[in-house]
Amino acid sequence: MRRLVRRLHPIAALFLSGNRAMLLAGTLLSVVTVLSGIALLGLSGWFITATGIAGLSVATALAFDVFAPAAGIRFLALARTAARYGERLMTHDATLRILSGLRERLFRGWAVSGAAGELAKRPARLLFRLTLDIDALDSLYLRVLVPIAGALLVALASGIALGLMHPLLGLAVATLLIIAGIGIPVAAAMAARRPVQRRARALEVFRSQVIDLVAGQREWIMAGRLRARQESLAAVDRYLSGSDDALNRIETWAEAGFGIASALLLAATLVAMAFLVEAGSIGAPVAALGLMLALAALEPFGALRRGAVELGRTLLAAYRISPRLEDRGLAPVDIAPPPGVAVRLQDVAVRHPGTSAPALRSVAFSIRDGERIALIGPSGAGKSTLLALIAGEIGVEAGRVECLKATLLTQRTELFQDSLRDNLRLADPEATDICLWDALDAAGLRRDVEALPARLETRLGEGGHGLSGGQARRLALARLFLRDTPLWLLDEPTEGLDGATARDVLDRLDARSAGRTMVIATHIRREAAIADRLAIMDRRTIIAVMRRGEPDFTDALDALRPD
Repeated sequence: MRRLVRRLHPIAALFLSGNRAMLLAGTLLSVVTVLSGIALLGLSGWFITATGIAGLSVATALAFDVFAPAAGIRFLALARTAARYGERLMTHDATLRILSGLRERLFRGWAVSGAAGELAKRPARLLFRLTLDIDALDSLYLRVLVPIAGALLVALASGIALGLMHPLLGLAVATLLIIAGIGIPVAAAMAARRPVQRRARALEVFRSQVIDLVAGQREWIMAGRLRARQESLAAVDRYLSGSDDALNRIETWAEAGFGIASALLLAATLVAMAFLVEAGSIGAPVAALGLMLALAALEPFGALRRGAVELGRTLLAAYRISPRLEDRGLAPVDIAPPPGVAVRLQDVAVRHPGTSAPALRSVAFSIRDGERIALIGPSGAGKSTLLALIAGEIGVEAGRVECLKATLLTQRTELFQDSLRDNLRLADPEATDICLWDALDAAGLRRDVEALPARLETRLGEGGHGLSGGQARRLALARLFLRDTPLWLLDEPTEGLDGATARDVLDRLDARSAGRTMVIATHIRREAAIADRLAIMDRRTIIAVMRRGEPDFTDALDALRPD
């Protein structure tokens, strides 16, 4: 229970932080809707019965006032309609606002050190958290809290109304309503806990496998594994269908339980009304009112049935989401370096989660403003990890990191299924078209884009489909130029490009990097040749540093892979 409260706390806090008045108004309107509906049914039953009795003789017919109850019925009908409209407007608007805030908080919670690497291993995870899990939380308010408030107040109001006819009757009806109305949903929630959680996990696996099958269909065919993937997807679908069947059975039994409880309540109230009428305690119209109240009193509890069945999914979503809601954006690097220094690392150690060996160990290194550094060494030496550390993508286990604001250009060019303009504006959302064209010109891509019919409005396919490898790299370079940061971190910026394109990219980097500090991780001679110093990495630390002009500098360059 303590763990559940801890997990629900950040979500409940967000529910109550900025929408408290709207949430309360929606709940109150829901109560008014339910009470108006029950009062309307009860008053209609009384009015019909009283009118029938009054019509037995001319005298009573002439004396009977039909206008007051008719006006009451019309008022209750209008009140119920207006309250229902207002309740739907308030509750759904408040819920959508809260879910929107949850998505933003969750996205910010993922933007922490190490998140990029973690998401790269399971890229669908954030998408499912932002969609499936966030959507599951709407049940917490719409299908649990609001129906509970309305149902309990209905039980209280019905108990009071019937208690005016006879105290024991009111107490018995209120007790039965609470026991049956709350007990049945609780039993349904307990029975549905495992199936609904299995369904939530199976749905995530199913969607993930569908994405893998569609996106990698060519690769599966070439590997001869397409049939196996289809069979795996069919097995998950059968598992998902089994969970759906189990939940449907539980919901059916819950509905049957409410039907039985409603029938028992109505039968018991009918017997009680008959005794009271026979004893002369109440008249027939009042007895009809009591029967109508009993008929409608259990209906609000029925709205809890769906919320109870989905409660397990809601709690699972809360367990998954809550830890990330407590994070506050991208964790900054420790502090800014002293004047004249772009980066200073003091005995830094890094260890990836779940690994025993360090990713970096005892790294001590400084880079001056405007200096160009090439990190060289064998694969696995820690070059990319060091760049990610300076960029703030990963945190340190020990030591101290001081650096200026940096932009990291990774080996992989991340392009999205969107326009060229919006892909560029990922680097600077406020950039004008003039700035975009200038960046494209600096990256050597302007003529290619001008030749396209839609120019900046040209839409790319998934992963930048529609551009060649060289064009995609130049587009990433244009984004780098749009980022006005004093420190550029480049991870093998020309890897995979032909010699002419690679040299052109390096020339353009050289032309735009005036006054900036550059750190390049590379094993290619042409990239390291523009550096002022070479830092050799091995066994996940820096083992040597050499400056241009020194004999070892040329020897280290010659040992790298030629163009």
